[in-house]
Amino acid sequence: MSFRFRLWVFLVGAAGFAVLFAVACFGLPAFGSGHHPYGVRAVRASLNHHTANVVASVNFDLRAFDTLGEETILFAAVLGAVVLLRQTQDERRKTPEPAVVHPRVRRFALLTLPLALLVGLYVIAHGQISPGGGFQGGVVTATALHLLYVASDYRALERVRPLTVYEIGEAAGEAAYVVTGFAAVLAGSAFLANVLPFGTLATLSSGGTVPLLNAAVGLEVASGVVVLLARFLDQAVEIEEPGESEEPRGCGRPKESEGPEASGASGASGDDDNRDDKRE
Repeated sequence: MSFRFRLWVFLVGAAGFAVLFAVACFGLPAFGSGHHPYGVRAVRASLNHHTANVVASVNFDLRAFDTLGEETILFAAVLGAVVLLRQTQDERRKTPEPAVVHPRVRRFALLTLPLALLVGLYVIAHGQISPGGGFQGGVVTATALHLLYVASDYRALERVRPLTVYEIGEAAGEAAYVVTGFAAVLAGSAFLANVLPFGTLATLSSGGTVPLLNAAVGLEVASGVVVLLARFLDQAVEIEEPGESEEPRGCGRPKESEGPEASGASGASGDDDNRDDKRE
């Protein structure tokens, strides 16, 4: 396929898209109008299923299949990063040096860590009630754990971050979402349909399958972000490329032939030899 042919295909497709986009824009309600048919339908459907957070109702009820695609995109991205950033045969791991952290930074990070972790878990658990949800809470939870890296060093983070557990957690979150969808099929409804009792509005048990799907996304996002950051931090801190010095930076000692005393000694011995030659 030549470049000219590809260019013509692109131009025809772009022109068609521009025409359809213009027609759609002219069909929109007037600016500032109070008529919002999709918003009215979304609020009505959310209240009918006892989900106080309309955004969570849209994400995990009205368009739960689309959310599965978004979750799968993150899952595939983390999997790709794990494959690309894995340790190769000609690379080796080195023990990270202890980091020097200012006491005030250490105290602030250690005090903030449990608070940030609690906020992340709260956002995940209350996704169907208040603003937030699995995506937002998962990111907060994962980044809160890395405050230990700021407060101490990388070795302290590794002790409380077993990657195998988080890799299993990411896969379990993705699988739980799919299993919930197939459970609705076994119940005689559509895939990812809301078939559980809706419960009482504005409570943790409200929303039917919305809390389950929200928790599955929170588990997948939190675990995936931890694994993703771990792979990048490994490359920056632990994995050493071929040809790099085995000794830590700043801790090496000069070789005997390179030190000033050695050079002075060699110069002195040379002078003595010259003097002996002159005497002879």
